[in-house]
Amino acid sequence: MPEVTTQKVAARSSDSGMDRQLAQALVERKILTVQEAKSALYRLRHDNTVSNLEEFLRSENTVSEEAILEVKASLWNVPYIDLRNYEIDPEVLDLIPAKVAKQFKFFPLFRIDDTMLIAMPDPKDVNVIDRVTQLTQMDISPALSSESAIQEAIVKYYGETEKQPLAAVSSDEMQSILEIIEEEETEHEVEQSTAALERLAEEAPVVKMTNMVLTQGIVEGASDIHINPEEDQLRVRFRVDGVLRDSLHLPKNLQEAVISRIKILSNLDIAEHRIPQDGQLRLRVSDGRQIDIRVSTLPSAHGENIVLRILDKNDALLSIEKLGFEPDVYKTVSQILSSAYGIMLVTGPTGSGKTTTLYAALNRLSTIEKNVITLEDPIEYRLPLIRQSQVNVKAGMTFAKGLRAILRQDPDIVMVGEIRDTETAKIAVQAALTGHFVLSTLHTNDAAGAITRLEEMEIEPFLISTAVLGVMAQRLVRRICTECKEEVEPSLEVPREVLKNLGMDGDPDSIRFYKGRGCKKCNNSGYKGRMSIVEVLPVSEGVREKILQSSSSDVIKKQAISEGMRPLLHDGWIKVLKGITTIEEVMRVTNM
Repeated sequence: MPEVTTQKVAARSSDSGMDRQLAQALVERKILTVQEAKSALYRLRHDNTVSNLEEFLRSENTVSEEAILEVKASLWNVPYIDLRNYEIDPEVLDLIPAKVAKQFKFFPLFRIDDTMLIAMPDPKDVNVIDRVTQLTQMDISPALSSESAIQEAIVKYYGETEKQPLAAVSSDEMQSILEIIEEEETEHEVEQSTAALERLAEEAPVVKMTNMVLTQGIVEGASDIHINPEEDQLRVRFRVDGVLRDSLHLPKNLQEAVISRIKILSNLDIAEHRIPQDGQLRLRVSDGRQIDIRVSTLPSAHGENIVLRILDKNDALLSIEKLGFEPDVYKTVSQILSSAYGIMLVTGPTGSGKTTTLYAALNRLSTIEKNVITLEDPIEYRLPLIRQSQVNVKAGMTFAKGLRAILRQDPDIVMVGEIRDTETAKIAVQAALTGHFVLSTLHTNDAAGAITRLEEMEIEPFLISTAVLGVMAQRLVRRICTECKEEVEPSLEVPREVLKNLGMDGDPDSIRFYKGRGCKKCNNSGYKGRMSIVEVLPVSEGVREKILQSSSSDVIKKQAISEGMRPLLHDGWIKVLKGITTIEEVMRVTNM
């Protein structure tokens, strides 16, 4: 993403003086030590992901936002206003239209005679002050407040609709764009020069159409956008809550233009159609959220297929408490994570939420006192206080080679995106046995299968039994939409052994089942959102004995169940009996 990097560097160059002043003021107030300030300024010069010292300190959780704002306010000789605890004069709201406040990122506080006090994230921005002066014909006095607090105040006092940066695309809007495109007759030959493709991709209707596709996907909560060329059309599908939905059908003559537009945005070679390409683009939402989109192209029979993975950083900042674990599962996982060394594995197929669980675990473990390093392929989310490394096979940076290098970086906690081969498995086990806590994933169907998978990777059973602390297998099930939830007759009878295992020996006929009828909020699917169902296998003495005997995964699983492990299917039934999901959904993801 060259554009973003260039802008960051330019911003940093202009703010370097302010960075030094801020660092000095933080030292004078004893918020930072001299050494911490020097270290922060040094690291800032070598970090292209942030533009100034304030952003860097906040990303590292070194200094609170409030402390930084108070210091900045004193440097600029303006008051600092905490809008979350401030009483707003309602009369002043009538003087400033919500659209203007949102566009210029300020909030009116009160007026005295011909002077109005406004909260701004940058009180030095004379363009905003001049604009408000022209609008109100008043003298404007600026105060400092955080951008997020200003956005919240706009929503609170002007209404929710003023905050929404994205809106679903109406059929009328889509049709009007298509009509414009048809009038301009944008039909082109498949083989075109690079210059022609660039001109085509920059045409206003094409730009608007592509933006609308991206917008629609984000608004509908899609994790992936699929752009699929077909013989007579360009099909657009959104993966929402793990299931693909047919969303848009675009004319075939738009294919080259839309695909070229996406390639330009993600810095890919628009003239290359024969080989797969990978890129990335970034969208910043006006409420402060930053959306990264990972782009993958693949040549197909009818043109280049494109899949865009939508990465919202908020999804990576979940806590273990918010993953939907049952109390006993949460307790077991917490005990494993509290260990000083050993391996915790998370298993499941692609798209089962393994990465989200690992990030939630890292959020729990990451502190200023611990050195946490990850090795990922790819890095999907940037996390504070964590050193994240990217696998690059072409450059020789494999999981095995990267893991060796990480162990020379004095880590306390290591997260390896996936154990794919024998070499990586052996290094991970060795790391766990030498005082490191290791988190990783394996592609197995259940928790017990991870043990035998390690044996297949030539890891000795005695090493597995000593190094592995526990294994979690998981799947993601869709939640019933709360807006259209209704009671229904069950499609399957609840097995009595399941009820017995769940401590429910009563009459199965007294159990209530629910599903979503389908409504506008859930796009008539009956589901909205997802949650995990899990089975957690702690390596107890009994399980350890079975591992040492090189027992099969079935034997290990039976031993774990006898000690209290609840299988995936049973955890799914708990969610069904609680009215959170449906029988069909649990059966779909557990293949039962």
